[in-house]
Amino acid sequence: MFATEAIGGGLLGHSNINTTQAYLAVFDEELIRAYRAFVDHRRTERPQAEYREPTDEEWREFQQHFQTRKLELGERGRPYGTPCKHEHACVRCPSLRLDPAARPRLVEIIANLRDRIQEAQLNGWLGEVAGLRTSLNEAARKLVSLDRTKDRATSQVALGIPIITDRRT
Repeated sequence: MFATEAIGGGLLGHSNINTTQAYLAVFDEELIRAYRAFVDHRRTERPQAEYREPTDEEWREFQQHFQTRKLELGERGRPYGTPCKHEHACVRCPSLRLDPAARPRLVEIIANLRDRIQEAQLNGWLGEVAGLRTSLNEAARKLVSLDRTKDRATSQVALGIPIITDRRT
């Protein structure tokens, strides 16, 4: 709690944000308050016509988008009983320990990220492209790491029998 308050007050931080994030507890009320403030500010800058009720088809497409992104890839190396601020869906999370059985899903995610990057490029969504590339790079890095771990687990190294020599003679 102290660390969360200190971070919020700008009194605590590390050179690597991932280190600082390990101390941070995000509470629902804070998240909702920050989100509402963002939306209120954003709406003052956008045309009123953009704020309409989505059609049933648009809503299904929106929900499918998140279903496609849903990840169940392994365990998070975080303290027991603490919430995951990534909502268990972030391939960027440095605390994610991949389950080898999740490899096919990770391959699907990588393909989906490539498709989403292509779509974002076609639409000129440069900020989205940058974020998606970051996710793609992390997902690809995790896949390589998972494959290396698998290769190490199946290969044996002959260490031989140790020979102890008495150096006193």
